[in-house]
Amino acid sequence: MKQTILITGAAGFIGFHLAKSLLDEQYEIIGFDNINNYYDVSLKYARLEILNKYKNFKFIQADLADENSVNNVFKTYKPDIAVNLAAQAGVRYSIDNPKAYIDSNIIGFFNVLEACRHYLVKHLIYASSSSVYGNQKKTPFSVDDNVDRPISLYAATKKSNELMAFTYSHLYKIPATGLRFFTVYGPFGRPDMAYFGFTNKIFAGEPIKIFNNGNMLRDFTYVDDIVTGIKNILPCPPSKDENGDQYRVYNIGNNKPEKLLTFIETLEEIIGIEAKKEYLPMQPGDVYQTYADVSELEKNFNFKPQTSIREGLTEFVNWYREFYHK
Repeated sequence: MKQTILITGAAGFIGFHLAKSLLDEQYEIIGFDNINNYYDVSLKYARLEILNKYKNFKFIQADLADENSVNNVFKTYKPDIAVNLAAQAGVRYSIDNPKAYIDSNIIGFFNVLEACRHYLVKHLIYASSSSVYGNQKKTPFSVDDNVDRPISLYAATKKSNELMAFTYSHLYKIPATGLRFFTVYGPFGRPDMAYFGFTNKIFAGEPIKIFNNGNMLRDFTYVDDIVTGIKNILPCPPSKDENGDQYRVYNIGNNKPEKLLTFIETLEEIIGIEAKKEYLPMQPGDVYQTYADVSELEKNFNFKPQTSIREGLTEFVNWYREFYHK
C-alpha cells in the first residue's frame, strides 16, 4: 500500500511537478492550495487540470492561514508525510505586501506544524529558501553558516520557519527536514521569476531589465533535479542526533552558480532572438549571488543535479512556445 502524502502548494510550480511525479508512482496525493492571484491563476489551473486526471489525486482549495481547513485535511486524510511547499514567494513583493508573508509563511506554517503535532505525521518536509543567507560574501553557502541577517521579509519568514520547525520537532517528536531552495526554474514555472519574465519580454520585443548591471550569480536549479532530491528524502526522516532530535536542514541547489548575463545569452540563443536590454542598479532586498554547498545532501541522499542550463532552458522554452502558442 503506497503512502498518502499531503502537498501544500500543489498548484504551484514545484508542488505541481512533485505531485505529478509521485502520482505516476501510484502514491495517494492530497493537494492543498489557495490559488491566490500573486501571479496568473490560469497557470495554476492548467497545472491542476493535469493533476486532476489522476484517480489517486484529491484537491482541496483552501488557505493555510485558515486553521480549520488545515486541521480538516489532516483529520480526514491522515497523511503519512506532509510536504509544505505553500508560501508567499518573492523577495520584491515582500517589500510592498508584507502582510501576505506573515499570513501565509508564519500563520499558515504554524497551522501546519500544529496539525502535524496532533495527527502524528511520519515526516514533515518544508520549503525554506536560499534567501536566508542574505548578502554574505563566503561561498558556497553552507547550512552551518550564520543566517541571522536576512535582508528581506521573505527571507526572515523562511528563517522563522526553520526555527518554528525545530521547536515543534524537538517538543513533539516530529521528524522534520527543511530544504533551502536555490533559484528553481523549468516548464510551468512562476511568471514572477526572472527567466520567465525575460522570455515574455523577448517574445514581445520589449527590453528586459537587468539589475546590478548584470553583475549577479545565481545557482539555477532545474525543477526535475529538485523533484528527484525531494523524492529521495521523503521516505527517510532524519535519524536522532545526540540530543534525540530528528531535525535537519539541507541546501538543495545546483552547486554551479551561473553569471546572469551568460544565462540570458543562452536563453537568447535558444529562442533565436536577441533581447533588448536595460541595465539598472541593484534592487532593495536582492542579493549579489547564490551558491549552494550540497555536500550533505549528496552524502546522505546521493543528490547530484544532472541538468545543464542549456538543457533546462531548452525544455522551458519548448514548453513556453507550446503553452503560449509562440
